[in-house]
Amino acid sequence: MEYNEQLNLLIKNALQEDIGDGDHSTLSSINADARGKAVLKIKQDGILAGVTVAEKIFRYMQPDIVFTAYKKDGDVMQFGEIAFDVEAKVHTILQCERLVLNSMQRMSGIATLTRQYVDKLKGYKTKLLDTRKTTPNFRLLEKEAVKTGGGVNHRFGLYDMIMLKDNHIDYCGGIEKAINKAYDYVQAKKPGLKIEVETRSIEDVKKVMATGKVNRIMLDNFTPELITEALKIIDGKYETEASGGINLDNIELYAATGVDYISSGAVIHQAKSVDLSLKAKII
Repeated sequence: MEYNEQLNLLIKNALQEDIGDGDHSTLSSINADARGKAVLKIKQDGILAGVTVAEKIFRYMQPDIVFTAYKKDGDVMQFGEIAFDVEAKVHTILQCERLVLNSMQRMSGIATLTRQYVDKLKGYKTKLLDTRKTTPNFRLLEKEAVKTGGGVNHRFGLYDMIMLKDNHIDYCGGIEKAINKAYDYVQAKKPGLKIEVETRSIEDVKKVMATGKVNRIMLDNFTPELITEALKIIDGKYETEASGGINLDNIELYAATGVDYISSGAVIHQAKSVDLSLKAKII
């Protein structure tokens, strides 16, 4: 399913969840043909995300809205600025308000934290990846926010990459067996699907190098010193990813090793929503 199809489905389900059998507050107090204007006010500094999504939410409900953006996704935002205004039926504005704010506040929080991580990587070749540690049914926008903040999306789900993690390896009966079975599966069922394998020790790295058949090696919970040792063994033959215990305080130590990627679930699950408000403007 393409991005816009997924987004439309998300919007449809989210509005249905919120509106149910009717927005009775609005239905009871506002004439159906009343038109209005609202402005998105920024109440906290950070990185703005979700403007494009906001417009799509309003247009899903009412295609002929007038939407004027004053800032774009990825912009630095400051308290007191206006991100956009929208002219539409008042019913449209009020029914979309909470979905727009929930999406933009969450996305902007993720983009803001992601940018902090990405800024730490300036001068290094290492790129920041997100993970699948996302909110169910909201992954699409959380991963979009990571990209807005300057990060790179890892696999979107279980279907677009093979990642052999510790539990797969243990259930399968060993790292070599898991790799060989995954490789045979790809050749038979999903040619071109990439394989990543998690390693937990230098010994695991050596086993992977002896087996081959993978595209990327994850170095899980390795210290920077162990990563340096592992990279010498790997010798550029496979992509490398560091994961586990990496934060804003130590990320540069890991980047300095020369590892290709650093993955962090924290950029999503530790992000705090940014304060925004959608206020009526009488016209």
